[in-house]
Amino acid sequence: GQARFWASKLPGMYRAARRMFSVKKKGPLDGVKVLELGQLIAGPWAGTILGYFGADVVKVEPKGGDPIRGWRKLDETGTSFWWRGHARNKRSIEVDLKSEDGKDLVKRLSGVSDVLIENFRPGKMEEWGLGPEDLKAINEKLIYTRISGYGQTGPYSKKPGFASVCEAVGGFRYVNGFPDRPSVRPNLSMGDTIAGLQAVIGILLALQARTNPAEGKGQVVDVAIYESIYNFLEGSVSEYDGAGVIRECSGSTLTGIVPSNLYRGSDDKDIIIGANGDSLYSRLLDAMDIATEDSLRSFDSNAKRVDNQTQIDKAIGDWVAKRPASETLAMLEKARIPSGLIYSVEDMMSDPHYIAREQFETVHIEELNKDLKIPAIAPRLSLNPGETRFPGRSKPGEDAADVLKDWLGE
Repeated sequence: GQARFWASKLPGMYRAARRMFSVKKKGPLDGVKVLELGQLIAGPWAGTILGYFGADVVKVEPKGGDPIRGWRKLDETGTSFWWRGHARNKRSIEVDLKSEDGKDLVKRLSGVSDVLIENFRPGKMEEWGLGPEDLKAINEKLIYTRISGYGQTGPYSKKPGFASVCEAVGGFRYVNGFPDRPSVRPNLSMGDTIAGLQAVIGILLALQARTNPAEGKGQVVDVAIYESIYNFLEGSVSEYDGAGVIRECSGSTLTGIVPSNLYRGSDDKDIIIGANGDSLYSRLLDAMDIATEDSLRSFDSNAKRVDNQTQIDKAIGDWVAKRPASETLAMLEKARIPSGLIYSVEDMMSDPHYIAREQFETVHIEELNKDLKIPAIAPRLSLNPGETRFPGRSKPGEDAADVLKDWLGE
């Protein structure tokens, strides 16, 4: 019992000691000042990524704080557990953007910022006198990042743009689900998260472009949530234009790729098997002990397997159902077939690979005197990796004095 206890603790103790005694390395975005005016998910997620990799992020919160502070499961202080990771590494100031004092403060902070992020309805920042042209007059090097449902131009630009709707307009909901029932959504705000990633790409490109001596200026980065989703549709557009084919939803399979599906073991645990390469398929049949003369052996190309998908999936499903999922996975691993369980977050947090790859970071919540695990952020850099320096602030505006001093010298 004690040996198992210390074995579970030693990796974390080693990492903590290594951080304590290692030379502090600057993040790749060290020195980049980011003014985050966004709320909820898309804009703030972009700021979170930039802050994780070293940027100095100042989060401008409305009076009462960002609504995410009170979303989903809350701790004893009434603060969302999600908030601690979502707002990590961000100093908080509280500003009323409708007031003249608030607008003036944002203008002064913009004057010394490298990047501004906002995800208000298109036109709102202009109404406040804080649009790109307004701030360009103050700081022509400012990279002005805008995230909205449908972008800053076009007939839909003024529409409300929540991720749930934009995932539908962007085509994702059409291909997600089963053919015999309505479209489904994953229990995540994928559109917002992907749009945040697209914003980070745009910001990094604009930062690089700004280093060009011939330019040396900032620019507007215009991110639309529906376009972020649309960019993930693979060959759907070309397939429709070239062949008139509309890719439909296909349940747990992937159209035109066989076998790649979900199969249930005798213990009711589901596993994914992806044996859609010719050699992989052959090895899978060997693992299944399929006879040489069996018709399954004749499906030696993806095109043949697509034409016979029902027969192939039934054979694999019947084979998987004979034993617990863990036994099947052991056989597939021995045969070098890509496969795995469908993980819940509970599975992830006890998985040795997740732990070895340091996918859980621990932050300390001072007012509760408790530790909390939050997810690490990819990618891993070998020389100057990202890190969580502190969790999301407990109170809106608690860094106001420090920000005014550090950024404005006041």
